[in-house]
Amino acid sequence: MATESSESEEEGKIRGGNDKLTVDDDLREMGKNAAWSVSSCKPGNGVNTLRDDNLETYWQSDGLQPHLINIQFQKKVRLQLVALYVDFKLDESYTPSKISVRAGDGFHNLKEVKSVELVKPSGWVCISLSGTDPRETFVNTFMLQIAMLSNHLNGRDTHIRQIKVYGPRPNPIPRQPFQFTSTEFITYSTLR
Repeated sequence: MATESSESEEEGKIRGGNDKLTVDDDLREMGKNAAWSVSSCKPGNGVNTLRDDNLETYWQSDGLQPHLINIQFQKKVRLQLVALYVDFKLDESYTPSKISVRAGDGFHNLKEVKSVELVKPSGWVCISLSGTDPRETFVNTFMLQIAMLSNHLNGRDTHIRQIKVYGPRPNPIPRQPFQFTSTEFITYSTLR
């Protein structure tokens, strides 16, 4: 998994953040395969700023909470990690404090997968989508929704600077339980 943000003893609270996003090699970024939409935005701070790999730009919501970011995939995907870049030092009351991550087939059947409380985050905050059961390491879904339920200092609008969504890398050889890396093993890995 990715380098976790420092978690407090209370379940679901995340403090701080990381300046650099570090993700294991067995995960890949899945956001480029999705259609992204938001519930609202200020002019010039739209959904495209969430994916432009620039930490100076940000999406800014406009209107009443909750503020929603919808990530829809054409086919069912396995997702394991959501990484958000937020900065309390720069954004203050625009920084989210309570976030809900929901998954489902579409808008009609979204269920909450994870709920976290951020305490003055600054940097990359990683939210694992794995369940309480050790066998549940990912979420199998068509749609992911990230809901900003409240902000620090009772702020109204939200700033999110970047979002990355990660899932497990597929096995390069179908129906092969092992992941061989050398060409010799791959050549002789199946029987005729």
